[in-house]
Amino acid sequence: MRHGIDIPRDKLAIGLSLAKQFSVWGCYPRPVRQPNTSLRFRYPFQKCFIFKQYYNNRLKVLSSSKEVGVNPYPHKFQVSMTIVEYVEKYGSLSDGEHLKEVEVSLAGRIMNKRASSLKLFFYDLHGSGAKVQVMADARDSDMDENEFSKYHAGVKRGDIVGITGYPGKSKRGELSIFPKKFIVLSPCLHMMPRQKAGPSVANASAKKNEERPTPYVWVPGMTRNPETYVLKDQVETPMMNMIAGGAAAKPFVTHHNELNMKLYMRIAPELYLKELVVGGLDRVYEIGKQFRNEGIDLTHNPEFTTCEFYMAFADYNDLMAVTEQMLAGMVKELTGGYKIKYHANGVDKDPIEIDFTPPFRRIDMIEGLESMANLDIPKDLSSEAANKYLVDACAKFDVKCPPPQTTARLLDKLVGHFLEETCVNPTFIINHPEIMSPLAKWHRSKPGLTERFELFVNKHEVCNAYTELNDPVVQRERFAAQLKDRQSGDDEAMALDETFVTALEYGLPPTGGWGLGIDRLAMLFTDSQNIKEVLLFPAMKPQDEPSSKGN
Repeated sequence: MRHGIDIPRDKLAIGLSLAKQFSVWGCYPRPVRQPNTSLRFRYPFQKCFIFKQYYNNRLKVLSSSKEVGVNPYPHKFQVSMTIVEYVEKYGSLSDGEHLKEVEVSLAGRIMNKRASSLKLFFYDLHGSGAKVQVMADARDSDMDENEFSKYHAGVKRGDIVGITGYPGKSKRGELSIFPKKFIVLSPCLHMMPRQKAGPSVANASAKKNEERPTPYVWVPGMTRNPETYVLKDQVETPMMNMIAGGAAAKPFVTHHNELNMKLYMRIAPELYLKELVVGGLDRVYEIGKQFRNEGIDLTHNPEFTTCEFYMAFADYNDLMAVTEQMLAGMVKELTGGYKIKYHANGVDKDPIEIDFTPPFRRIDMIEGLESMANLDIPKDLSSEAANKYLVDACAKFDVKCPPPQTTARLLDKLVGHFLEETCVNPTFIINHPEIMSPLAKWHRSKPGLTERFELFVNKHEVCNAYTELNDPVVQRERFAAQLKDRQSGDDEAMALDETFVTALEYGLPPTGGWGLGIDRLAMLFTDSQNIKEVLLFPAMKPQDEPSSKGN
């Protein structure tokens, strides 16, 4: 007796063929490459499947690197010149000429990769609108041949890399850099499109800009301009957002009638500016208004002006040096020296002297707090034990912290009570805990802390900066922790911005971000005791209308 079902031989062959394809490509038939054509897919959803598989594979590689103690997102790479400067300086070399005694460090995004053999790889390195060829030869590398081949096999299009090597030209006359050291600084987790991106005529107008190496620049005022346009290094980003991100603050809420959706007045431009760095603008800044629905006092106004800039391939140590140089230079230019007089206690009292002579004093936040308040804070600041310890510390020193008493808020109140009160001359409070800094990168040598600083002058915060967090996996975890604080009642905790995290997945280079309150700085330089004195139209409580019935 026969069991089963009779299957015609031709249908059996088709079934086996499909089964082989399914085993390789998951649940969809594999793509077909026809002669002299690009890769084609039988079904539209196959492309989405391949992209998703590529993304998952890259995540697995990152996870494997972290498990063996390798950081796939280095904190710092010292760049000696831009690609534009490199092309200008060495473009006149002769064909086949190599300057092996010269060492140059470049960084940029890999937009093309070609393998000649396991010992020779070619890359197109892009940055600042220019391109240079990378000729990676195992004979020049500081790796052995097996390590070299394995490492370069893992480098993908879209990765941001740092290269240290010597300049030269190939025999065919193409300007190249020959790396001795090659390091991936920020992996690109998505497949990069191969077509050259450009402005769409249907969406916006574009104008050729002869002064910049980048081919096009958006011109403000032209019809249907995009939300963000570029004027050299200065940018403008949206004032109304679907998510209030970039800072811990309570936003103003408005409503868009046509779209029937709630919008928030921006509390910081940070996330947009970092997305521009991902897009290839290595240095951007914006001077503009921020709006925070908070209290009004001598140093706070609901709308205020800030300057924020983001510098690729810099870290918070670089930004501290820039801050010292900038502020000390401004005081020197205005007064002829580094000291100013300020009536901190009122115009009827003697002024205090504030000394801007660099270098500024630095206080490690946790170490300084423990030393000054004689505390022994638990190392795991995310634990319940740490929260209880800080609650007891606030009660002991009569430091008020209204609910919700999250660990971040408790620390902030204690730091304000003990450390900020000592910061009359310019002082950096550095190395904030991760729970207080969801957008800052983890400290390279101190677990649980971040590479962040706040500058205080006359006991008030003037500047905030940090090495930017560019690991999208860690950023999602930080946003998840913020969500817990929000659920516990902290309406200033940050919300998840999916667009921003997706941008990080395409690769943000090691970047330093910096923000300064211009109004507070103007108060110091003009000896003003109230922020209203440096604002033309400050927020004021309306006067009561006179009664129609007089007494």
